[in-house]
Amino acid sequence: MRDPALESRHVMKQGATSSQAMQRVRVGMVGLAAVILLIGLASALFSAANRQQPASAATSAAEVANMTAVNTTSPIDDADNEPLAQLGVAPSTAEPTPAPAEMPQ
Repeated sequence: MRDPALESRHVMKQGATSSQAMQRVRVGMVGLAAVILLIGLASALFSAANRQQPASAATSAAEVANMTAVNTTSPIDDADNEPLAQLGVAPSTAEPTPAPAEMPQ
């Protein structure tokens, strides 16, 4: 008694035609070429990133002074800079001005 499943598996192992083998070789070569292409592209991107000059830091004291001088100005009116305080959602951070004392008559 012969098992047809075993016979078909045996035939499949030996019955691979040359066109199927060539197709497998082509698929493998295309996959290998794709991997090599991706590696080359990544290498080119990383080497281009390494060739760029890094951002220069402020080296002179005058440059640092110019950077900090911009932030030293105080706002003209603190009430205009606090929209949440104007709406009553958040308390104002401005210094409260003392109310003028009433003079006795």
